[in-house]
Amino acid sequence: MLKRLLGLITLALFFSVITAVLLHKDYKTYLDTPLTIESPAVFTVEAGMSFSDVNRQLSQLGLNRNAEYLEILARYSGKANKIKTGEYLLPVGLKPEELLDVFVAGKEIQYSFTLLEGWHIREMLEAIHATDLLIHTLTDVSEDTLMQELGYTETVAEGLFFPDTYSFPKNTTDKAFLQRAYQQLQHVLAEEWQTRAENLPYQTPYEALVMASIIEKETGLASERGTIAGVFVRRLNKNMKLQTDPTVIYAMGKQYDGNIRKKDLEIDSPHNTYRYKGLPPTPIALVGREAIHAALHPEEGKSLYFVAKGDGSHYFSENLTEHNRAVAKYQLKK
Repeated sequence: MLKRLLGLITLALFFSVITAVLLHKDYKTYLDTPLTIESPAVFTVEAGMSFSDVNRQLSQLGLNRNAEYLEILARYSGKANKIKTGEYLLPVGLKPEELLDVFVAGKEIQYSFTLLEGWHIREMLEAIHATDLLIHTLTDVSEDTLMQELGYTETVAEGLFFPDTYSFPKNTTDKAFLQRAYQQLQHVLAEEWQTRAENLPYQTPYEALVMASIIEKETGLASERGTIAGVFVRRLNKNMKLQTDPTVIYAMGKQYDGNIRKKDLEIDSPHNTYRYKGLPPTPIALVGREAIHAALHPEEGKSLYFVAKGDGSHYFSENLTEHNRAVAKYQLKK
């Protein structure tokens, strides 16, 4: 009887060992085999989901053939409690441990949206409102209330956002996006201010930003930014009016139809540099780093005037007589 019992126990142990060996072999095969992802799949780990919830959904979507093995791997590796919420792209060929690494690293799918150099604040807001890449929380916000809604002390939003292409994950709000663009502008402006040239006619970085916005709107060729900056700086130092068309266009607002007439040069606006000396009170557009750099590193020279030649470039003059001849040649076609 005892002999028979021992035999049964031995047999049971034998089959247990065989089963364990086979299970271990199957588990190892599972770890080394890509998941059943037939084409790149988008998978979202929602806020509040446990790993068991994630595992169950992966199985329901047919992306994982063995939920038990994945659960074991996640628990014993310590990664089950480290997964991050977000939207993920799962490529073909992804293995189980690589899947967990994706969730733990939190490398979400990134979307992108571009703020363009030279945009007015109204153009920026229109583009933000029109995109479906961001969650809209600022739909009732105007130019006048934007900074307050974003939590900043400035009252005028014009020019305070850095033009660039920004990448961000799903569910990013327009508020968070603009706060990021604002902070980037502050960072770039402070960085450029630290290396500025000497004897500039600006008391603050904000004044340099105002000048940079004018340079941004005036420049057709990147190579002319420094030259145009030099003209404006010399005019300020000589107490001359800047007399730059983009400030008139800005003052005209929606009334601008593509043409500037003589009467428009008399618009009573602090932004109209044909009427008032010095810098306008605020920037007139979004400003890139190159324009900021030019405003803070103007090229030396003697030119005090310039006129558009019609091909994106400008003719620069040292005196009014030469400038008038250039105007006649390039603008009046005489």
